Amino acid sequence: MTDPNQIPVLVTGGAGYIGSHAVLALKDAGRKVAVIDNLSTGFRFAVPDDVPLYQGDIADQDLLARIFAEQGIGAIMHFAGSIIVPESVEQPLAYYHNNTVKSRALLEAAVEGGVKHFIFSSTAATYGVPEVSPVTEDTPKQPINPYGWSKLMTEQMLADTSSAYPVNHCALRYFNVAGADPQGRTGQSTAGATHLIKVAVEAALGKRESVAVFGTDFDTPDGTGVRDYIHVSDLAAAHVLALDALIEQPKRSLTMNCGYGRGFSVLEVLDAVDRVTNQKIERVMSPRRAGDPASLISDPSRIRATLPWQPQHADLDTIIAHALQWERKLTELRGEG
Repeated sequence: MTDPNQIPVLVTGGAGYIGSHAVLALKDAGRKVAVIDNLSTGFRFAVPDDVPLYQGDIADQDLLARIFAEQGIGAIMHFAGSIIVPESVEQPLAYYHNNTVKSRALLEAAVEGGVKHFIFSSTAATYGVPEVSPVTEDTPKQPINPYGWSKLMTEQMLADTSSAYPVNHCALRYFNVAGADPQGRTGQSTAGATHLIKVAVEAALGKRESVAVFGTDFDTPDGTGVRDYIHVSDLAAAHVLALDALIEQPKRSLTMNCGYGRGFSVLEVLDAVDRVTNQKIERVMSPRRAGDPASLISDPSRIRATLPWQPQHADLDTIIAHALQWERKLTELRGEG
């Protein structure tokens, strides 16, 4: 069997939030890794100095061919893409171009370059507004926005490609990713981020005046939306284990939810931020956003049965503490303090 440590991995979007954590997880596991990122939303400082960084576009097939040759790439972890749901509704063609058309170009280059393993950053948005919660991988896929459709289309392309060519894949459907590297090496750095925990720690540090609570009349215990929050480092660890699984069984492809199977409401998250920071965040009760499900919780049975995945940070206060630690460091990095 091929030694996973000997297969160099190209991480697309490796200067971004989740991608940079995957780079660290690969490095920490002793893997060879390179990054391609156009730095439109990623940050050069998020990529370790000893990791080759190619600044460019994932649809640039000449550049990809050069990277594959120079680095001996045998696997791809694909994080590059646009991720803001409301923006996808306003700019659908941009999302289909950036997330779907460019993924197709990347896949074509991978097939031509003899890359055998492909891990894809998918999303729970493929489920739309599910009628059941928790959701399994077999829950009907009915996206309600171009972002979710753009990801589901790429999942379909991967399935068809794996049927036709000697490349296997794993699509990991993320739930709500939060937190930051416990060692403070990287974190969520995007300005104007919309993720609740990121927004809440910004408010706790005085970078925002308040936090909007979108919807207080959902059919949930406290009326606010319930979500499954997963620590970004646990998610990154799942990617490394998924790669091992693809290498171990090269004819097998996988689709798995990435979450803890436990939900927290918006108010519970804000209470936890208050608890961790020992202060009170200003909350502004606002109307629901279109398409927000009352509850979106993963059933992680499949990933737990398939991979030896043991989450290390499955605790809401820990997730918040790491996000807060990174937010303070980001203030220093940007000279905002």
